[in-house]
Amino acid sequence: MRAFAESGAPPLVMKEVAPGIFFRRGVDEDASAANEGAIANIGFVIGREAVAVFDPGGSLIDGQRLLAAIRKTTPLPVRYVVLSHAHPDHIFGAGAFAAGVASPGQGGDATSPQFVGHARLPGALAARGEYYRKRLAAVLKPERAGTVVMPGLIVSDRMSLDLGGRKLELTAHPIAHTDNDLTAFDPQTGTLLASDLLFIQRIPSLDGSLRGWLKVLAALKAQRATKRAVPGHGPTGVDWPQATADLERYLGTLLRETREAIRKNIPIEEAVNVVGQSERRRWALFDDYHGGNVTQAFKELEWE
Repeated sequence: MRAFAESGAPPLVMKEVAPGIFFRRGVDEDASAANEGAIANIGFVIGREAVAVFDPGGSLIDGQRLLAAIRKTTPLPVRYVVLSHAHPDHIFGAGAFAAGVASPGQGGDATSPQFVGHARLPGALAARGEYYRKRLAAVLKPERAGTVVMPGLIVSDRMSLDLGGRKLELTAHPIAHTDNDLTAFDPQTGTLLASDLLFIQRIPSLDGSLRGWLKVLAALKAQRATKRAVPGHGPTGVDWPQATADLERYLGTLLRETREAIRKNIPIEEAVNVVGQSERRRWALFDDYHGGNVTQAFKELEWE
């Protein structure tokens, strides 16, 4: 495999959260030269015939290390690379897979996987992708940052990915964390790959709809077949639906107290210092993201 051979990247340390499902826990930090963008949970699912990547990483080097971990675990080809949403910590490893992923020992030319995303992901990447890339390149060396890879396989509602004896059920959600959130469910193990629809320990970031996010969480919880989940940030394997409790409390507090601030005619620039302060000690990176969440919530709720 060209990207693996050229990078010389050591494999990531992966945890098998359920049979055949492997994930790396990202660090609770912003992207930096020290962590090389490895801040989101990323991983892969192995079927009888092929592999599906779920989020390829936060930089090219992160993706190369994920690919090395796959090669250390299985010789099967990567058939799909699922991009759960447009945020940079989940997408910039895609370039490690774009050159083609061969099956070692089977000969022949490398074959390119299909990149999979929400129907609104191409628009989000077209609008923001280059901005994200430039910011990441300023933090890392440009050659380690990665490029924007557009999805070729689009999910408008639901889709099943066949890995041979194992199928991943994809769902494109209404506006929630973002307007392009995609999840995967593995019926074989009852595992939901929730990405950033589920945050644990690290402060959630609201880039979509507060009310929509709470509705999507309720819909996901109604799917009784789910036994465990893999969040976008936090421990890689958590019990479902218990794992949603902290996130729902935070989002509920944000909703209730933002509405109260609006009712009291508190200006938005003051609301960021008033709303949700009871949550400060409960989340990593609270001061980095909470103010933006309040601003986003205020804009959504002030005209309801």
